[in-house]
Amino acid sequence: MLFAVPFYSVLTLFSNRRYKSQPFAEQLLHILHALRVPSWTNPEITPELLKVYKVSGSLTNDVFFVSCPSVPHTRIVLLRVYGHSSGALISRPRELHTLHVLSSQYQIGPRLYGTFENGRIEEYLESNALTADELRDQTISAWTGARMAELHGVDVMAVEGRLPPVDGEENRWRVVTEQNVESWLSLARDVLQLPAAPEAVRRSLDLDTFEQEWAQYVQWLHEFETVHGPSRRVFSHNDAQYGNLLRLKTLKPGLPEHHQIIVVDFEYAGLNAAAFDIANHFHEWTANYHSSTPHLLNPALYPNEEQRRNFYCAYLKHDTSAVADGTTSELSSLEEAKLQKLEDQVRAWSPASHAMWAVWGVVQAREFLEGSDGEPEFDYLGYAQCRIDAFRRDIRALGTILS
Repeated sequence: MLFAVPFYSVLTLFSNRRYKSQPFAEQLLHILHALRVPSWTNPEITPELLKVYKVSGSLTNDVFFVSCPSVPHTRIVLLRVYGHSSGALISRPRELHTLHVLSSQYQIGPRLYGTFENGRIEEYLESNALTADELRDQTISAWTGARMAELHGVDVMAVEGRLPPVDGEENRWRVVTEQNVESWLSLARDVLQLPAAPEAVRRSLDLDTFEQEWAQYVQWLHEFETVHGPSRRVFSHNDAQYGNLLRLKTLKPGLPEHHQIIVVDFEYAGLNAAAFDIANHFHEWTANYHSSTPHLLNPALYPNEEQRRNFYCAYLKHDTSAVADGTTSELSSLEEAKLQKLEDQVRAWSPASHAMWAVWGVVQAREFLEGSDGEPEFDYLGYAQCRIDAFRRDIRALGTILS
């Protein structure tokens, strides 16, 4: 059962250093008590004893590890404080429902201890987030493919079918990519109308033309799936970047090696094409959010044919809807056909990833353009430009629109 603290118990980050302050610690401890987080009701724990460490890598939220090492047996927990613009993009009730189902029924992801007005407390997993380089490691990539296949085996109805549609969702069974692009587009237009939005950026993004390109691409995609068969609709993570993939420091006895990889952050998860999730993950190979230009993607780092094949083989081996025979390195002719079909589907869905995150980037830029928090840590408009350029390159490569 989750316990909600009263409305006044809102934890707010006013600046990047706010979390080091005494008032922050007092408010945080109050929330931990109100949520009855295991081991945190000990009266020996005082605000002065709290250790709060900010974790880098999340683009939507502020994430912290919270501990009290001076009081024995106090568990480390993970604190997540939602970003200011994220409420316009994410259904928090649906996300929380998803987290509960995945952790309680499928043992996927961390346990959720409770929520407060603009954040939540989660189980801390002894792990490290993958790095951009580790994402490319052959073994880790195969493990990631296996874990993605297992996630895609989750009963969609168990996760999606017990909640009413969010306002504005006329068709619950449309893939979230289409829903997101269409609903976020109006928000993005509003952001670009802000006085601080550079005119050059407005012209370059050209959302009117993008909307037409998107409609043409979606029409092409529907026709492609009619002819070649649809990518299976699954419960999809939709944001499998390296910061959302953890590697456990120790693995429980009896578990397979690939269970060292834990997927977290299901904010954007939902019904989608399996090929979208894979295509989106491949695009994340081209990102480095800890570089001097974290908003830019490097297409040269996109996985090559051998690297994609390594991922596909692991995915198909653990795909419960089409269990493969043989090993991950030697596939029968039938399995080779499955692999090629998956490759074709991933290529077809590839532009959708760029489109969704391009619009997302514009919406996320609102806070900076409104001047509420100084210089941005991440250039969201630059990211949106990078993504929309990639979308346009992809759709032209597919021949979905006239050059």
